[in-house]
Amino acid sequence: MDSVIDKLAEIEEAAEAIVRHAHEQKAEIARELQKERDDFDSETEAKTQQKVSEIRRKNEEKMEKLLREQREKNSSAIENLKKDFEENHEAYAEEILKNIIEV
Repeated sequence: MDSVIDKLAEIEEAAEAIVRHAHEQKAEIARELQKERDDFDSETEAKTQQKVSEIRRKNEEKMEKLLREQREKNSSAIENLKKDFEENHEAYAEEILKNIIEV
């Protein structure tokens, strides 16, 4: 009878050792999974920031190009208006005076 009890005690100890080992493996796997998640999150964040920076840079370049084009158009229009004024300011003055006198 003692040998059966001893055998059962050995089996119980072996079972407890297996359960402890399983818990240790479970904890190790949980740490590994958390590290993988953290690494994935860091990598994803870095890629996202890189893409956002690239999009922002491209948009700033487009904006600068549009502003430069608009400045050129405005400058050209202003130059044309100045040229027209220089060539026709006397006619404009006469037309204004004529309209004032007629009223």
